[in-house]
Amino acid sequence: MAMGERARAPRGLSTDMQKVALGMGLIFLVVGIFGFVPGITTNYQSMAFAGHDSEAMLVGYFQVSILHNIVHLLYGVAGLFMCGLPTQARNFLLGGGAIYLVLWIYGLIFTGETAANFIPVNTADNWLHFGLGVVMIAVGVLLTRIPDHREEELPG
Repeated sequence: MAMGERARAPRGLSTDMQKVALGMGLIFLVVGIFGFVPGITTNYQSMAFAGHDSEAMLVGYFQVSILHNIVHLLYGVAGLFMCGLPTQARNFLLGGGAIYLVLWIYGLIFTGETAANFIPVNTADNWLHFGLGVVMIAVGVLLTRIPDHREEELPG
């Protein structure tokens, strides 16, 4: 290696940020799939495409609909695609976290049997959205501040 040349981490998931984005993407995919599995989703037969009248409950707590499950699947796919580069992984965590905080506020405002509750969300969903938003943003910020020493110059 020539003097001043940098040793680079191998291609792939070389940063913790990328690994977290991959993990979150996989979790969202699993949750999206489980939302379509009777037994894991209770009241499965009452699942609506969208709206507050969907009575399907993921693991008995989280109100879901076909649209809600599709959104989880799309989040999962986004995480898998965006984990390839550190900046995209960071954008996934920060942007996804911000969206979840907006969903939390939405769920606090539009709850129950109102036409505006098209996702649908319940209290358990609201607090999960809040937790996901805070964790995703915190991880995105904290991992950005941790230096990655894998690209330091090697001695000549």
